[in-house]
This record gives sequence, C-alpha cells and structure tokens, in this order.
Amino acid sequence: MRARTTTLTTAVLVLALTAAGPLASAPAFAAPATEPGTSASPHGTVKTSVSGTAPGPDTEALSAAIAGLPDHDATAALIRVGGDGGWRGTAGVRDVRTGAPALENGRFRAGSVTKVVTAAIVLQLAAEKRIDLDGTVQRYLPGLLTEEFRPVTVRQLLNYTSGLQSGPSLGETVEEGYPHRFETLTPRQVVAGAVAKGPAYAPGTRQTYDNIHYTVLGMLIEKVTGDSYAHQAQVRIFRPLGMRATSFPAGPDPRVHGPHNRGYDWIDGRLVDVTDWNMSDRWAAGDLISTTADLERLLVALFRGRVVPAPQLREMFTLPDVPGARYAAALERFELNGRVIWGKTGSRPGYATAIAATRDLSRTLVYDVNSTDAKGDGLAVAQRFAYPAFNR
Repeated sequence: MRARTTTLTTAVLVLALTAAGPLASAPAFAAPATEPGTSASPHGTVKTSVSGTAPGPDTEALSAAIAGLPDHDATAALIRVGGDGGWRGTAGVRDVRTGAPALENGRFRAGSVTKVVTAAIVLQLAAEKRIDLDGTVQRYLPGLLTEEFRPVTVRQLLNYTSGLQSGPSLGETVEEGYPHRFETLTPRQVVAGAVAKGPAYAPGTRQTYDNIHYTVLGMLIEKVTGDSYAHQAQVRIFRPLGMRATSFPAGPDPRVHGPHNRGYDWIDGRLVDVTDWNMSDRWAAGDLISTTADLERLLVALFRGRVVPAPQLREMFTLPDVPGARYAAALERFELNGRVIWGKTGSRPGYATAIAATRDLSRTLVYDVNSTDAKGDGLAVAQRFAYPAFNR
C-alpha cells in the first residue's frame, strides 16, 4: 500500500526555498548527467538495481515510491531490500542548493535504530555474565533512582516497561528545537530530570516507548565495562561486522562527518537545512550515524545470531507479558500482508530510518529517507517506502 504523495514542481520548491533564509539562493533542480543504471528527471536522478532470480519484492511499487524525488515530503531516499530477491534504489538530491544527485552510500542520522546497538551490547554482557537481566538498576547504578522507585530490572529497561518517565529536552518538535540545536543537554541531565518526576507506574506492568530506558542502559554499559559507550559499540559491533562508516558524534559535535545527503524540514512554511544539530542528549538512545549498507550488515548478522548468542537473542523477539505490548528488547513486532516482521525505526530532523526483516531473513529492508517531516507522521513514510518491500 502506498501513501498518497504530492510531488511538487521545481518551481514550487524553489519558491519555498527562496523564503527560507540561508537557502534563498537555491537553484532549480537541474537533472544531473546520468550514469549507467540511472534515469534523470527534472526532479533529480533515480538509480535502481534488481538482484536474484527468486520471487522478490514489489519492484514497481518501490520504484514508484522514489519516483519524482525531491518532492514536498522528501528530498532523497536510499533503500536496500534483500533476502529472496533484492532491490536497491537511490533517488533525490544530496543538496537542494546544487541539485547534485543523492549519494547511495551517504551517511545519515539513524535515530532510534541506535537502540538495537545498545540492546545488543547489553545482551552480550548478559551472555558474558557481567549483567543479570533480572538484576536491578538499584544494584548496578546505586543512587541513580530515588526511593520512590520500586526495583527496576535490566530486562524492563530493554523492553520499555521500567516505569521511568521522559526526561527533559530542548524542544519536543523540530520547530521548538531548532533555535537550541547547538546547545547541550547531557544524558545525565536527561536522566536526572526523568527521575525527579518519579515513576509513571509500577515496573513491569505497562509498556511505554521512550528514549529514557536506553539512556539508562547506556549508563549501565559504561558502569559495567569501565569504558565509554561509543568505544564499546565500536569494538563489540562496528569493527567485527565491518561497519566502517558507522560511528557516534564526539560529544556535542553537531556535524555529520564524511559524505552525506543533507537533511531538511519545513519550519514555519520554509524548507530549512537541519543537518547540523547537537544530538548528544539522544546518546545511547538515538545518536548513531551510519549508512544503509552498514545497517544491512547489522540487521543480517543480528538475526543470524552472529552478534548476540541465541539464548540472549530470544529477548529481542519476545514481547513482555503486559497489555498491548509491541516491543521486545529494542525491536518492534509488525504484521503486514500475513507476515510477521521485526524491526526498528528512527527519526532525527531531516532523516527517517528503518531496519526490518522477517525472522528467517527471507525479506530484509533498510532505508534512509531525507523526510521533510521526519519527526512527524512516521506511518506515512513507512507506507510509502517500506510497505512495498513486503507486498509479496
């Protein structure tokens, strides 16, 4: 199923950009010179490829999803579909100023896909018997929670049933956060603010998706290992899997280093470049920078049991016994066209990301979309760019 998309003409986009301050000099989107396997349109370059002979994804729907980019809803899209038959598509522009074609291997902010990395590290530590999933935050991080809190287990942090409330932020929306995008709110400040609110409910009785669970898990990883969270991710996940383009920003560094497609968002009716942004408050819950190729490596290796041993990996595919549970350890369970799919989405200003697969890896999907409302209607993005991968 495809969400309705509205493709704007070049003239309309340029008119909007003219009002956007720093982007006022943006030219019309000229069609770049094409390469083999690409097609050009007034909206940019579209590059697709198909692999394998087995019945694969709905390639026509996938091609239609990225046709006409950039448009009102997205400036670029990078999609990789694998499993029984594969498909790759790249469309849109790298930079609306120049109209240069989108980079197939461009880096991007992966948002809450970070939680998959965090959960994997915690589960590795559990396999090493350095963490007990039934052990408590009060045991591992004494003094972090007040006496108002009942014992909160590591497993309850992993599956979002801890009862912790949201911490403070520098803006709940892109519009609110944009003026504060170079300010710093540390993870410890976020946790302190959350703890000050007290528990929302008794641990293990409800499920509430929130970054706070994984921010505390990041602190737990550092306490148990005596090392930084970022370095543990490098030595345990990124290096062993060959994820050479994946990293975390150095503290409050607002830049995406290396080749990348710029991110944009509509703010007060203007298309604004939101690429540079201090994401340090998201940390172990949402600070990852990666590529679609690297995230595909992570997805496949994880599901095959090469990242987390089988006994602990079951935590990532087991929903807690609470009403309406949709999340296991990091991963969310979906049902689409009769298939059970496990995955994780993420969004940061200008970037919407997803990884998803059937448990047997007969179909895998990784995408990054430079959505101009990445923090808004995630379902619309998924319907347009993800659903076609699982149509058949």
